[in-house]
Amino acid sequence: MILEEARRTGAVRVSELVGRLGVSDMTVRRDLDVLAGRGLVEKVYGGATSIVGKSTDEPGFEAKSVRQRVQKEAIAELAAGLVRPGTAIGISAGTTTWTLARALDAVPGLTIVTNSIQVADVLRGSSQTERTVVLTGGVRTPSDALVGPVAVQSLRTLHLDVVFLGVHGMADGPGFTTPNLTESETDRALVEAGRKLVVLADHTKWGTVGISTIADLNEADVVVSDDGLAEHAREVLSEQAGELMIAETVAEAEEA
Repeated sequence: MILEEARRTGAVRVSELVGRLGVSDMTVRRDLDVLAGRGLVEKVYGGATSIVGKSTDEPGFEAKSVRQRVQKEAIAELAAGLVRPGTAIGISAGTTTWTLARALDAVPGLTIVTNSIQVADVLRGSSQTERTVVLTGGVRTPSDALVGPVAVQSLRTLHLDVVFLGVHGMADGPGFTTPNLTESETDRALVEAGRKLVVLADHTKWGTVGISTIADLNEADVVVSDDGLAEHAREVLSEQAGELMIAETVAEAEEA
């Protein structure tokens, strides 16, 4: 049942399984250990997610939101320091960019353009009353991104100071990629609307390749990742991207 639920929704939480199955916390954790040992799920803090491998696999927002939470928060805090008051910025869909949106509440006078329903929802609750939020419109994807001709057309009329891009994967050669062809087109339009491109990607994104390239590595002015990024990846990104910023994380053993 645990495996079926993980595959259906993309993620399971220990606390929810305990209540649903009427068993102890330890029993659920042991079952997740077995499933992870067989390569059927990936253990994350507080639960597990289904295994993603193919270039067209696209887990939902909920599934991705529980992965690498500590790293994403560290990346978001570092990236937030690049945002200046009174500027116009673009934020793509994704759980790392969603985390960034939550870290921007103290920055005044921003105009923020996004194609993410989740990001817009966070920004809507901001304490900054003078903030302007523009949601592009379009067709909704599993990651709660709005994509397609409507989104692309609206982005082509805009000029942004900085674009913050979340990606499915990054690799030497393919560059920054996504498993969704339509989302790739919309993300490219967002990238073209910005004078500066900042890519947010935790260390697990290195070596992952989606079916479609959003941008080459050398198109990024800044890449923000975490201290789990392999040395080879750091060398490649330092050579090809304008700047590599590494967010330091507190070492925490992931529970499952």
